[in-house]
Amino acid sequence: MKKILTILLSASILVSCSDDFTEIDPIGSLSDAALQNATGVDLLLTGAYSVLDGIRNGGPGADWTKSGDNWWLDAISDDAHKGSTDGDQADLLAIELFTWDTTNPYFEGRWQALFAGVNRANAVIDLINNSEDPSSFSVELAQARFLRGHYNFELQRMWVNVPYISDENYAASEFNQPNSGPIWSQIEADFSAAANSLPSSRGGAYSEPGRPLASAARAYLGRAQLYQGKWSEALSSLESVINSGDYALNSDYSANFRSSGENSTEAIFSIQFASDGGQSPQGNRGGTLNFPIGAMTGGMCCGFYQPTIDLGNAFQTDANGLPLSNWATSDIASDYGIYENEPFTMHTGPLDPRIDYTIGRRGIDLNGFGPMTGKDNIRASFTDISGPYVNKKNLYTAGDDANRGTGGWGEQRTGINYHILRYADVLLMAAEAAVESGNLEAGRSYVNQVRARAKNGPRADSQPNYVIDTYNSAWTDQGAARNAVRHERRVELAMEGHRLFDLRRWGVMVDALNTYIANEGRTIANFAAKANPVSSKHNALPIPLNAIDSSQGALTQNPGH
Repeated sequence: MKKILTILLSASILVSCSDDFTEIDPIGSLSDAALQNATGVDLLLTGAYSVLDGIRNGGPGADWTKSGDNWWLDAISDDAHKGSTDGDQADLLAIELFTWDTTNPYFEGRWQALFAGVNRANAVIDLINNSEDPSSFSVELAQARFLRGHYNFELQRMWVNVPYISDENYAASEFNQPNSGPIWSQIEADFSAAANSLPSSRGGAYSEPGRPLASAARAYLGRAQLYQGKWSEALSSLESVINSGDYALNSDYSANFRSSGENSTEAIFSIQFASDGGQSPQGNRGGTLNFPIGAMTGGMCCGFYQPTIDLGNAFQTDANGLPLSNWATSDIASDYGIYENEPFTMHTGPLDPRIDYTIGRRGIDLNGFGPMTGKDNIRASFTDISGPYVNKKNLYTAGDDANRGTGGWGEQRTGINYHILRYADVLLMAAEAAVESGNLEAGRSYVNQVRARAKNGPRADSQPNYVIDTYNSAWTDQGAARNAVRHERRVELAMEGHRLFDLRRWGVMVDALNTYIANEGRTIANFAAKANPVSSKHNALPIPLNAIDSSQGALTQNPGH
């Protein structure tokens, strides 16, 4: 089932879960006594799952400001421009150009959506704790703790200094908690508890693919440990997932972004989007702006979320099929500044084949719709900052009608699942932890598993000069190995909402993004001219002003904002 218990999608109408940071249950909501049975617990648990995509019935703000796939946070990184014309979504343009404001609706939308998730998970935990027999709900409790861990993890890596609202705080309606520092220990505790009580396999009453296994909790625990630089602990957690046999790479990289590969052996935990013949309320409503315009794909909307020139350059390889050492200062041929009816010569140098499953570029097949025709698919003008590329991972594959959905004004609401965690990510996190622990050859082995799939898998088009190979010489230098792992993460996971957080946790964001702005300006001069310098304050998002004002003095603003 694509979205867990879709028949209960209106659960949030029936039951209030104190969604917002300071909100309490309204008079007339169902009482705990009415819910303390298996059906009631599952009803509240469904509500906790349902906000994974950031969308709630009656929730404030535009859908795209709170999207669970974190697409707009990629526009803060070197992977993506906001896309479309500069004048459309000025608030997002300000974020991309590092003109940050504490009243920006994108910051507030994501903050509110994530706290809605925390409080819905707490509602489940509180209900179970006060039931006649809490032990009969051990699996439900584990799911709720997994979800709370996820929502808090997102808050932690976005805002850095965040409040922790425990289930005890929830029960006492004590929502105004201080944001006095990181909450990693609480996040780890939730994933550890979930790993101990979640089922190890699917079956019977636990057969829905959207629910996590125990190994998924261990994978998320390993991710949390990795973010803290706990290399040996992270490696142990991640290798337990690898050795579990629960997951494997799809042989076809692009299957991760088509219905044929959804909930496959590579999927560890995903947002279960679904389309239907109506207005697809279970589709990806947060990503409705992110489709190319133009006749070749049927006149979609609205041209947002475009890959950068810099990202395209990162897919260059050398004659041995390894990443080109000077890729950042060597531009691949693009049709920026060239209209679709003007001549264009495609890039002929060697490329990693994953480029054409990630970036839509002129002359290359666009997910089965035919060769991309060029500028007529790009809403941004040549005076805007967003360049010539389109994102292919969130775009339908031609004929994959099971994932096509529309909304009330004709917008796209795709049913393509979003991978919160997939197995390639686990392999690359394990590679990173191994390299940082001094086990360079283990790191090389994990990276090579990912590269071997790219080397041996299908190709998006027959025209480009695809050259890729594994690392066939022993890794003996830790710095070189570190760079190889970090580059592999970028090209494997590009346009999947991870890049900003990788740059932050590596401690390189300020230098990397200032360099990117200058490099991108070689092609898109307006971008370099408009972007503000990146500084250390951008390692954390600003706490929304409304949250601070309503916290009765509990919250303090992040430094520099």
